[in-house]
Amino acid sequence: MAIHLTKESKILVQGMTGGEGMKHTRRMLAAGTNVVGGVNPRKAGRSVDFDDRTVPVFGSVAEGVDATGADVTVVFVPPAFTKAAVTEAADAGIGLAVVITEGVPVHDSVAFLAHARRRGTRVIGPNCPGLISPGQSGAGIIPADITRPGRIGLVSKSGTLTYQLMYELRDIGFSTCVGIGGDPVVGTTHIDCLAAFQDDPDTDLIVLIGEIGGDAEERAAAYIRDHVTKPVVGYIAGFTAPEGRTMGHAGAIVSGSSGTARAKQQALEAAGVRVGRTPTETARQVLAVLGGGA
Repeated sequence: MAIHLTKESKILVQGMTGGEGMKHTRRMLAAGTNVVGGVNPRKAGRSVDFDDRTVPVFGSVAEGVDATGADVTVVFVPPAFTKAAVTEAADAGIGLAVVITEGVPVHDSVAFLAHARRRGTRVIGPNCPGLISPGQSGAGIIPADITRPGRIGLVSKSGTLTYQLMYELRDIGFSTCVGIGGDPVVGTTHIDCLAAFQDDPDTDLIVLIGEIGGDAEERAAAYIRDHVTKPVVGYIAGFTAPEGRTMGHAGAIVSGSSGTARAKQQALEAAGVRVGRTPTETARQVLAVLGGGA
């Protein structure tokens, strides 16, 4: 089992015929993902050959859904067109929209996330690497060859750290890895994934990766304390970051003591979460928990 994405998922790619869309569609297909179509109004009716697979291009998401039964879309369109793309997907009845695009204006994100919520569409992102259920399916840009199926669930703001923890814990493997994105406004939160992993019978331990800025990790800590019975191991990026400066992701800004890595670590540890100070130390914490170590 996995959360949000399984081998049964049927995936459309909005922006499939662009450079990034082509590259990552090929990678998704090579990983066994069931990509059933692309969407580009200017190339409707054509098809694209990816090695041993030919993928049709539809003029709209609605056409793709009608023709294939697609229930997931991956969005690779430029920032200026992302709001329209996600709105179109939600209106077509897509259940999960994975928005890879970086640089989406915050007011656009607020608008399309509200619309998607009203339509019952879950959005992951924007500005995220997507998600992968190893051995089943991947939607986005997460490499499929750095880990294997297993019983760890991972939720992360950072794409790079998602990959590193997947690799560090490759001998154990993962049920699902979700990169939620680091923008100030995102569609799926740490808490959403914690709840899903808590309910997933094939996830035994949860890894939570956060970063400086905002209060998402503190809110996640409160949720863990009250609702999560499975072990959680955490890592917060930014222990050495200077205060008062935006660092990397648009949401990673620290004011005074609020939003610091230390404050987030304290909140998580107070909720019973083991927190590593480096990714490698975090991986060792996971091994200690799974091995019954202190």
